[in-house]
Amino acid sequence: MHPYRTHTCNELRKSHVGEKVRLSGWVHSKRDHGGVIFIDLRDHYGITQIVVTPDKPFFHEVETVRNESVITVTGEVVARSPETINPNIDTGEIEVVVTEYHLESASEILPFPVNKELEVPEELRLEYRFLDLRRQTMHKNIMLRSKLCQLVREHLISRGFNEFHTPILTSSSPEGARDFLVPSRLYPGQFYALPQAPQQFKQLLMISGFDKYFQIAPCFRDEDSRADRSPGEFYQIDIEMSFVTQDDIFYELELLLVKIFKELSNKKILWEVFPRIPYKEAFEKYGTDKPDLRFGLEMVDCTDIFANSEL
Repeated sequence: MHPYRTHTCNELRKSHVGEKVRLSGWVHSKRDHGGVIFIDLRDHYGITQIVVTPDKPFFHEVETVRNESVITVTGEVVARSPETINPNIDTGEIEVVVTEYHLESASEILPFPVNKELEVPEELRLEYRFLDLRRQTMHKNIMLRSKLCQLVREHLISRGFNEFHTPILTSSSPEGARDFLVPSRLYPGQFYALPQAPQQFKQLLMISGFDKYFQIAPCFRDEDSRADRSPGEFYQIDIEMSFVTQDDIFYELELLLVKIFKELSNKKILWEVFPRIPYKEAFEKYGTDKPDLRFGLEMVDCTDIFANSEL
């Protein structure tokens, strides 16, 4: 048997009843019901309920184990009685009765609970980022980003794009923000610049004949934070194409964005072919070049109405 696990914590079903299994994970929560201890054991994949009875030699050790401690257990898969089935988790029809127990890593007192979605000061979350990322919402967000990157790659490759990774240490270029500089050890007094965008490199690829390029590119800009972007660094879906028109670019972006939101979101898509508004019209109607068309907040010229007003 594998020293840590034969199954993940989201894998066991009624078809596994009677099997001897081994699981490893974090103590998500612990309950003492009349001398029998129930633990929700969590890993990356999900949660399995394990049961420790008082006749086991490690029972008192389990009594004192804290949430977020890492444990390895071996036991038999048994079916839950109908009234104890938990429909909220995939493994809710079974539980594991523990016969062997090993504490891999004991947790200290937690600065904030991981198994509850409570408001926690951001400074504390960042100080204990490894705990923050264990919380369900944060874990889902990180996995959503991973799925997004995978989907973007699969889609763009299917559309004939090639993924290339451009240099990180480069020379300064005339972009819209200040560069982050990295001092050179080999050339004292000189500096590398981190790329604000792969602009020059992707243009070099085009004139080298590679036709279609994409990259989920890290960008570094010494600027203040924005509502849609982290300060200092962010990642962007970067593409470049040869021998194309503006409409060709629009078409590829529409395909990509519609696919992303159809597969990764339950939001309603209003348009699969995005409406196009001339720049002048956008400013005259909405006062911005990126209006939110979900709201009909068009600007109205009231000059004539107030022409004779003394206000």
